[in-house]
Amino acid sequence: MKSLRFSTIMLWAGMFFLYAPMFILVIYSFNESKLVTVWGGFSPKWYGELFRDKQILDAVWTSLKVAFFASSMAVILGTMAAFVMTRFRRSWGKLTLSNMITAPLVMPEVITGLSLLLLFVHMADLFGWPAERGMLTIWIAHSTFCAAYVAVVVSARLREIDQSVEEAAQDLGATPLKTFFYITVPMISPSLMAGWLLSFSLSLDDLVIASFASGPGATTLPMVVFSSVRMGVSPKINALATLIILTVSLIAFISWYFARRSDRKSLPPAM
Repeated sequence: MKSLRFSTIMLWAGMFFLYAPMFILVIYSFNESKLVTVWGGFSPKWYGELFRDKQILDAVWTSLKVAFFASSMAVILGTMAAFVMTRFRRSWGKLTLSNMITAPLVMPEVITGLSLLLLFVHMADLFGWPAERGMLTIWIAHSTFCAAYVAVVVSARLREIDQSVEEAAQDLGATPLKTFFYITVPMISPSLMAGWLLSFSLSLDDLVIASFASGPGATTLPMVVFSSVRMGVSPKINALATLIILTVSLIAFISWYFARRSDRKSLPPAM
């Protein structure tokens, strides 16, 4: 009982440490005062101000588009890299690819962003492309570092599946490409979805790399929030953060509900 009581206390302490700041932020998003640290009464006016702020709305739309396309490209690149890492025989090329894939995972984002900036500048000088930095360069940069995370997730799943199923399909006349799309992809589809969601979250949350790869024509939501905080925290940022928390919580609840219903259907009927 003592250990149970201690674990319960630690659980609630951890929950309070994690979620108390979010709860306070949600409360202060309804603050009447312009000062975020002084309570001036209950008012939802900052939500209206938020939806009238064109800069924030454009940044939200830009971040969503970049995150969607970057995560989709990262799944393609990461899956190909993971397939090479797990299916090809050991060689210096495979070892080099594995080291290059895992490098963005441990490399500081400042180094990654600076190297991509120098790459874009030299490409513009040599080939005239990209002519200017914007949403395209952010997409390329995010696809580059998100592909490493997808490769790690997918390669772990590829090592677990039974290769004899793929070999049987090829023995029955299926081409390697057809075997990959009809046999391998369905078996690794949960890891593909997990890699896509992870990449989407990383791209949506990234600030450092986007700051190096962006230009005057494209600004992501983290960049707008960071610049706003530097000039003084606006209550509109609290309202924006509250909407993000609400959206994430709703998605998590819906995912939990469908997962629980699927588990209940898979259970055998009670006698």
